[in-house]
Amino acid sequence: MEVLIPVILIFVLILLKVPVSFSLIAGTLTYFLLSDSQISSIFMVQRMVAGVESIPLMAILFFVAVGVLMNYSGISKRLINFSEVVTGRLPGGLAQVNVLLSTLMGGLSGSGLADAAMQSKILVPEMEKKGYDRAFSTAVTAASSIITPIIPPGIALILYGYIANVSIGKLFVAGIVPGIMLCIILMVTVHIISKKRGYQPIRETWATPVEIIKESRHALVAFILPVLIIGGIRIGAFTPTEAGAMAVVFTLLLGLVIYREMKLEHLKIAIVESVSTTASILLLIASSSAFAWVLTMERIPHKATDFVLGFVDNPLLFLVIVNIFLLFIGLFIEGNVAMIILVPLLMPMVGAYGIDPVHFGIMLIMNLSIGTLTPPMGTVMLTTCSITKTRIEDFIRAVLPFWLALLVALLLITFVPQISLLLVDLLY
Repeated sequence: MEVLIPVILIFVLILLKVPVSFSLIAGTLTYFLLSDSQISSIFMVQRMVAGVESIPLMAILFFVAVGVLMNYSGISKRLINFSEVVTGRLPGGLAQVNVLLSTLMGGLSGSGLADAAMQSKILVPEMEKKGYDRAFSTAVTAASSIITPIIPPGIALILYGYIANVSIGKLFVAGIVPGIMLCIILMVTVHIISKKRGYQPIRETWATPVEIIKESRHALVAFILPVLIIGGIRIGAFTPTEAGAMAVVFTLLLGLVIYREMKLEHLKIAIVESVSTTASILLLIASSSAFAWVLTMERIPHKATDFVLGFVDNPLLFLVIVNIFLLFIGLFIEGNVAMIILVPLLMPMVGAYGIDPVHFGIMLIMNLSIGTLTPPMGTVMLTTCSITKTRIEDFIRAVLPFWLALLVALLLITFVPQISLLLVDLLY
């Protein structure tokens, strides 16, 4: 019962819109103050510090920096041009560009929220000029950003790997096929909606091989980065953290030397933004590490596992229950926050049912990413609507077909493990 009051306090503070990291700190501190044991509250600080003393977590800083630097390096512009050439002849040409660009940017930025914010500023105004409905344009941008956390080097993959003690390299490889599948499903959805609404292609003819080669040549160096990251990790040339450092160097080389569009003053802006974003993530990890220690001390994960095993004896039924639970949680709690809190509770159950933790990680990230599009707390929904000045109710109506498409993708990822594990089995 000692843990009940801290848990209630945490959820009350979150509902009162107190930052989640501070809510977790307050709840954990309350546990130490109310505990009958003689453990000093100083131990909470020690657990917080220990929670972020990890080399793999440095990868978050590096990949956040890559996402920020991309905006100044000229990579984004070249990827947009390439996407227009490849998909411009399809119905809803600019919307198709939006989806393909999210897939390509996912291999560089790692952050779905950053991807959604960038495309809301760049592509949505252009789509409106071409006659696309603003709510539809915003919905496409938000829905396609779901691809980014799953395509390597998604920051969510790094977080899950660290918390669940799963190979980040394997998670990077596991995200490739689901990411491509998501891209195809969303492009088909855009095609159907565009046919119904009469959204025209942006090109009158299909791109010639010469045009494709020309734009591919301009964007080729950007395509090399994901291959460099995955290939380098797989052959053991460097760790995921070192891969992040290599990605930063590579992005700087593109912006300063090859494309020559990045200015030195951009570096200061990028450093400040990267440090600020990373600090907020690490504070969340630190506070959740202390709270996770409290849960472990109270044997909550073990009790929860025994409880679930008592009435669910089928792994597939367990996955169905977890999906429903996570979709509900996603209505109220941001994805990374939910992951940090729930993964320590769920992993003992995953092991008990013999579910592959890599497959489970992709399913969990996909599930929590859908939550970013749902009211009332969906971060991607709120961010894109804020930037494009779209009313929430209009967004919800426009995003409904994409919700259905994403739920189909979630069911496929859940019940067909080889979608996630095919490349992992081949390469590892």
